[in-house]
Amino acid sequence: MKMLWLSLLTLMMPSKTLVMAMPLWTTDQPTQPHAEPSEAEWKVAEEYVKNFYGYQTKKNRQKRTVDNEVDTDWSTGLCDKIKEVQNFFGLPPTGELTKETLAVMKKPRCGLSDVEAFGPTIRWKRRTLSYRIAHYNLTIPASQIHKLFRTAWKLWSNVAPIKLRKRSRREADIVISFHSGDHKDGAPFDGKKGILAHAFLPGSGIGGDVHFDADEDWSFNSTGFNLFPVAVHEFGHALGLAHSPDPGAIMYPSYNFAPNFEPQLSFRDVKDVQHLYGISSNFAALSSKNPPPKTPDKCDPDLSFDAVTQLQQELLFFKDRFMWRKHHQFEKTAITLISSLWPESIPCNLDAVYENVLENVILFFKGHQYWMLKQLNLEEGYPRNIWDLGFPSRIKSVDAALHLYNDHYTVFFTGHECWRYDEKQKMMQASPTPIGKHWPGIPSPIDAAAFHEGFVYFFKGNIYYEYDSNSKHVISIGSANDLLECKKDGNEI
Repeated sequence: MKMLWLSLLTLMMPSKTLVMAMPLWTTDQPTQPHAEPSEAEWKVAEEYVKNFYGYQTKKNRQKRTVDNEVDTDWSTGLCDKIKEVQNFFGLPPTGELTKETLAVMKKPRCGLSDVEAFGPTIRWKRRTLSYRIAHYNLTIPASQIHKLFRTAWKLWSNVAPIKLRKRSRREADIVISFHSGDHKDGAPFDGKKGILAHAFLPGSGIGGDVHFDADEDWSFNSTGFNLFPVAVHEFGHALGLAHSPDPGAIMYPSYNFAPNFEPQLSFRDVKDVQHLYGISSNFAALSSKNPPPKTPDKCDPDLSFDAVTQLQQELLFFKDRFMWRKHHQFEKTAITLISSLWPESIPCNLDAVYENVLENVILFFKGHQYWMLKQLNLEEGYPRNIWDLGFPSRIKSVDAALHLYNDHYTVFFTGHECWRYDEKQKMMQASPTPIGKHWPGIPSPIDAAAFHEGFVYFFKGNIYYEYDSNSKHVISIGSANDLLECKKDGNEI
C-alpha cells in the first residue's frame, strides 16, 4: 500500500524643498554576491529531492573525485531536480541552490512526492465512511480534538457527496491516532520539529489512516503548529487527493499558514475532490454565500496589485498572500506564496515593499507598521512604527514606495502626496509635495510604484503607467497584468 506522510524539515531556514528630479538610470540594479552553498546545504537539497522528487543516486557513489572535482553526473541530475522544485514552488528555475530555494526546502511540508499524479480510481468506492480516534495521549482536552476533526471533515463533506461518521469501536475505515517515535508503520516520527504527520491512501487495512506526531507542539491558534490545517490536508490525502501546485490550496505541500489565518478549501481543492466523488447536493447553496477562494490569476484583466518592487534583477508583484516573480531570463512569471520566501511574520495584503540596496535589506509596509528583513531573516526590533521614519501622526499608512538606489533615497506615496526619505541620513527631507506636481500625468492615490528597465511604473487599479523620468511624461498605459506575460496554457494556475 502506497503511503502519504507529512514531513517537517527543521527550520534552519539636503535642501529645504523636496527635489524629485529623477536621475538617468541604467537597466541593471546592483546585485549582491551570493555565497556558495555549503556541503550541509547540498545534503539538505539532495535529501529533499530524493524524498519528494524521485531523485535517485547510484549506491555508494562518491559525489566528489579524489581531486575534489564535482561528479558531473551527480551534479547535473541534482540540479535538474532542483529546477523541478523551483518550478513547482514558483521560484526562478535556475537549477542553482539559492537561499530562496533552500528556504523552501526547509519549510514544514507534506512528505508525499510532488511529482506523483493520482488517478480517479484512488478513492473510496462508497460515499459513507467511518473514522475513529485512537492512541490519544495529548494534554489537549479530548472534546476539543473531536470538535476540530469533525470540523475538518465537514470542509470536505460540504462540497462532495461523502459522509464521515465517528465511531468509538475498533472497526472504522479511517483510524486517526497520535504516536511518538517508531510506531511500526515504516515511518517513525522523530520528535519535535521533525516529521509532523502522515496518512495512507484509501484502501483496506491501514488504508486511509492518519497519524500525527504526539511530540509536536500542537495548538489551535497562532502558537506552535496549528492542528486544524494539518488535519484538513491529511484528510484530503486519506480521501485520495494528491498535492496541488496551487499555492492557495489546502493540498499545497508546504505548511504555510500565517498566524490567525483561517484555513479553508480553495477553488482548486473543491474541484479536485469533486472530480473524485462528485458534487454535494447543498454545494450550490453554500458556495453562493461563501464561494471557495480562488488564487489570483495573472490572466485576469481586472487584476490589481497591493505592492510592486524591484528586487535585484527581478520585479515582484504582491497580491493578498501571493506574489509573482518576473525576470527577463525566466521562462514564465510564476506565482508563489509570500511565506514561501520570507518568514510568516511578514503579513499578507501589504501596502508597499522596497529593497534598500545600500544596506541589502528589504522593507515591508502594512498599516502603521513596517518590517525589515536581511538575508531572509527579520531584523531585531521589528515591526516598527512608520512614524519612526519621520511621518507625522496624521499618516496612518503608506500607499507605495519607490526606492531610487543611485541617489540612496526612497519616495513614499500617501494619498495625493509624496515624501522623500534619505536612506543615508535616515531622515525625511522637507515637507510632502503633491504627486501631480512632480509626476505629471500620474493619477493619485496610487497602489504601487517600481523602477524597471529604465522606466518607473505606477499602478492604480488594473492599470499601469509607464513613466519616463527624464522627459517627465507618461509614455504608455496598459493593463497591469500585461506585465505578467499571461499565457493560457495547461501549466498556468
